[in-house]
Amino acid sequence: MRVFANPVGSGSLWFDNLTTAEGTPVAYDPQARAFVPMPPFCINREVIGCNWIAPEQGAFCRSCAMTALAPDPDVAGAMANWAETEAAKRWALDNLGRWHWFRPEDPGTRPVFHMIAEDWAPVAMGHVDGVVTISVTEADAVVRVTRSQALQERYRTMIGHMRHEIAHMLWWRLSLRDDFLDAFRDMFGDERADYRAALQRHYENGPPPDWSLRFLTTYASAHPHEDWAETVAHLLHLTDITDSFVAAGLSSPDLPDRGWDPYAEPDSERLIHVAASLATGVNHVNRSMGLSDLYPFVLSDAARRKLAFVHGWLRRGAQGL
Repeated sequence: MRVFANPVGSGSLWFDNLTTAEGTPVAYDPQARAFVPMPPFCINREVIGCNWIAPEQGAFCRSCAMTALAPDPDVAGAMANWAETEAAKRWALDNLGRWHWFRPEDPGTRPVFHMIAEDWAPVAMGHVDGVVTISVTEADAVVRVTRSQALQERYRTMIGHMRHEIAHMLWWRLSLRDDFLDAFRDMFGDERADYRAALQRHYENGPPPDWSLRFLTTYASAHPHEDWAETVAHLLHLTDITDSFVAAGLSSPDLPDRGWDPYAEPDSERLIHVAASLATGVNHVNRSMGLSDLYPFVLSDAARRKLAFVHGWLRRGAQGL
């Protein structure tokens, strides 16, 4: 993620800022990729702290307009969890916007989000026919860590959920192209295999013994759909780690140059190599504070090929899809 210029003074702004350091209200314009100091602001600004601009006074921003179902405010913690969930959605959408997905120049279908607060039972997150369902309750750190440990996951965040579930929607969009489906099946396998049966086998038997040689995560081994979604999410993780590293003004001998834009990089192998090198370095820094690795994954040759495949398709953008 970029670091942004202050439109009314000195200093920088971060993606989630609502005001400058001096207290001047600002909002993010996702089309210009810049902060502006004047309305119209998103109508959800006062409700959940949305910091994006709106097309007109009293309207939702581009991101909030995609939420068709908001959580029940009477559920304990729902509003605070929804605010954090929407912030993660804005971040993921802005990442994808760097490749022109879901922006005005994209003529295709936008995702529709159902944001659910869990009251008495867990909510199954997923995607069906353009609708992405997200449990905002997972924004609660205790809930999220508990589930991460129960599922033996090394990484579980709201941004990660957004990237994964939106990835399913991207597959749905891309599957309208016959050339994509043929290429996808050659790389990931036949997604027409029974999904429910595959997940049941995964949860009953676990991943195959050689999963780390073929997949990014154990969950990716469950079914081609999940392999795709995990790979897309990881491409976004790696690209955004690299973009944020560059935006923060940090340097590394692995960077092509100081002004390098990883989202504009056409060479998939170069992007993945640089991103993996930087992630390894930041992992080392995290360990100095006794923290978990920022990116706790090993990229096998097979995983790198899948990441390159995804990069090629997402960089083509959303034209005509």
